[in-house]
Amino acid sequence: MKTEFQDVSETQKTITIEIPSDVVDAEIDRVVKGYSKQARLPGFRPGKVPSTVIKQRFREQIHHDVIHDLIPRAVEEALQERGIEPVDTPNIKDVVLREGEPLTFTAAIETVPPFDPGDLSTILLRQHGSTITEDGIEKTIARLRDRAAKSETVEGRPIAAGDTAVLVLDRTDPDGKVDHHEDVSVELGAAGNPPGFDENLVGLNTGEEKTFVVHFPADYAVKEMADTDVTYKAQVKEIRRRVLPELDDEFAKDVGDFDSLAALRDRVRTDMQADAEEHARQHLRNDLLKQLGQRITFELPPSLVDREIDRRLEEFARRLMDQNVDPRKAGIDWAQFREAQREGARDSVASVLVLDEIARRESLTVAPEDVDKEVERFAERSGRTPAAVRAQLEKDGGIARLTAGLRREKAVDLAMSRAKMTSE
Repeated sequence: MKTEFQDVSETQKTITIEIPSDVVDAEIDRVVKGYSKQARLPGFRPGKVPSTVIKQRFREQIHHDVIHDLIPRAVEEALQERGIEPVDTPNIKDVVLREGEPLTFTAAIETVPPFDPGDLSTILLRQHGSTITEDGIEKTIARLRDRAAKSETVEGRPIAAGDTAVLVLDRTDPDGKVDHHEDVSVELGAAGNPPGFDENLVGLNTGEEKTFVVHFPADYAVKEMADTDVTYKAQVKEIRRRVLPELDDEFAKDVGDFDSLAALRDRVRTDMQADAEEHARQHLRNDLLKQLGQRITFELPPSLVDREIDRRLEEFARRLMDQNVDPRKAGIDWAQFREAQREGARDSVASVLVLDEIARRESLTVAPEDVDKEVERFAERSGRTPAAVRAQLEKDGGIARLTAGLRREKAVDLAMSRAKMTSE
């Protein structure tokens, strides 16, 4: 077998391969014999169809079988001789197959060249603070209190700022069209209220009615409403106001399984501290991966980047479907969205390549029990049995991906342990 390699770039290679005619003819004869045993042609007994007739009748199918048998083996042999490991299926083209002649073709290969991830001790990482403040705790409790607020009917006074007015509302557009609405709740001070609308309601009592005109300014955000006048006729049916619960032990018991307000504060403090520490860890990890990825000096194989972009799009589409949104009807420019993922995909691929090289050089391995623990975690989150999760992973190659991911996490831990740390 003759081979000729051409370096298109550091990551792209082209191989021209010529398989000798005797090998090609022998493979053709082997395939023809298989067809002869199975062929059923008029005028011939089963298994007695001449090879010349078989070759003529099934020429395209025979050539297809010969090509798909010889070419993969030839490419694999050529790559092994050169020590090249492709990152994607080789792109085969310019195939020429004629009986009595060599089989020739070219294969475009994408590969990752040898590279040195460098001295990990030269990485400098800044540790972000994870300290929480008492003010932050109080703000969190205030948000919990705000969510627990109840809406109560107000009696004996007119509408005031911050109230919610329940209205019978007629809205007359500039063209004279009238929209009638029953039991419309309008919270005074809400950002979406028309300009000047709230002021016209302040001071009205339950049962009172008022007609007023609202002018929408020329620079109003909704263009079709800009520089127009709309007439409103509002009748007040009810006045309601949000009432915050007392900040006491009873409030804490209503929020959750807490005996006292002090216990609620302790839980908020603990949760906020855990969140702050996790945020700091994630920031440190992202900084590490970014610096590792910057150690790649060659142009990344396009197929790896495209594969990562595909993964991101599929993940985003799944999140939409989890929210009962049809990705096809979400009004998203997918071509633009795809291109927007490219830079992040490049960074991700670069860091993964460096982690894999660190794992290879440091002989990092993943124990079977580590895989078992991860499968159990998947099972616990999904509500399925570990056996069912493992069976599904084994079916679609997920165990290999899971193992590779755990190996990379070991590489992250190793790089983190050797990097220099500095505080903010």
